[in-house]
Amino acid sequence: MVTVYDIARQAGVSTATVSRVLHDSSLVRPETRQRVVDVIERLGFVPDGSAQGLSMRRKDIIGLVALERGADEIDIERSSQLYVDEIVHAVEGVLRGTEISLLLSFGPRGPSFQRRIQSLSGKVDGLLMAEDVLPADQLAALARRVPLVLIAGPPDAAGAARLDSMTVDNAGGIRAAVTHLTEEHGYRRLCFVGGPPDSPDAEQRLAAFEAAVRTAPGRTAEPAVHGDFSEVSGSAAARALLARATTPEAVVCANDQMAIGVMGEFRRSGVEVPGRVAVTGFDDIYPSRLTDPPLTTVSQPLRELGTRAARRLLDRIGAAALPLTTLPPTTEVLPTQLVVRASCGCTGEG
Repeated sequence: MVTVYDIARQAGVSTATVSRVLHDSSLVRPETRQRVVDVIERLGFVPDGSAQGLSMRRKDIIGLVALERGADEIDIERSSQLYVDEIVHAVEGVLRGTEISLLLSFGPRGPSFQRRIQSLSGKVDGLLMAEDVLPADQLAALARRVPLVLIAGPPDAAGAARLDSMTVDNAGGIRAAVTHLTEEHGYRRLCFVGGPPDSPDAEQRLAAFEAAVRTAPGRTAEPAVHGDFSEVSGSAAARALLARATTPEAVVCANDQMAIGVMGEFRRSGVEVPGRVAVTGFDDIYPSRLTDPPLTTVSQPLRELGTRAARRLLDRIGAAALPLTTLPPTTEVLPTQLVVRASCGCTGEG
């Protein structure tokens, strides 16, 4: 049986483009349309009539759902996860030139936000879901009603629900940071400032930190301190570290916002970074290069993450509109890269 996926592959386009050609959309360039039509005629593809009825119900809206973290209700910009902004820009870039709009939904983890997410299924053509917002059973149920792509969520949940998943190499990034601190600078006592326990990213990064220190000869991992990914919680974590009998030589943070909070609190307490304590982050958000000193961090390809997720969702939406199509779920893990600045004790950037 010929499927839209076969046509897309042979024509070198997405399944969403094939769907637009079949429904005579004006969004397809003439040369692309002709290439798709030639493949359709050559393969003898005949679309199911029920697909036409489904296509008429298109809303030309996709949703992006993400958790809102942090306790600072006065300054949402600082307490929310800034990396979501990069993903939003990337998704908007994919949608530019189309008639599809992006609907954003942010909220705290809990039943109220979960009910709001479930209600979105009837209002959008597809959903991008950042992090582990819903449990696996609810994800699976939602995916049966609307095309869905998971961003930075737990691989086991994506696999159980048979979802498309886009994530980054958390373990590799943390391992690179620990290796740099221990081998290049010789730091022996390290501590991790982790995120909330309900975050898959935070759990993976903590596990990677403990494994990396455990395999480094003569190095010790002091008890971790946990925050909520906000700058405010990073400040609180630094105060907790300063209250201990001994301060670690290096602090590895689960994200940049907490690292910025840690460095700010150290500075206010007269603790020199990196003279007395080295600090690293994760994400490489724009403010990380403006701190004093500039923050050594693990850069994750946020724009590419959002771009790939958006394109995959459009493919999934196109496939959903055509019952004969089978588009198997995929999991992509994008690489991270250590960006060395001054907060670890280095000079220059690389």
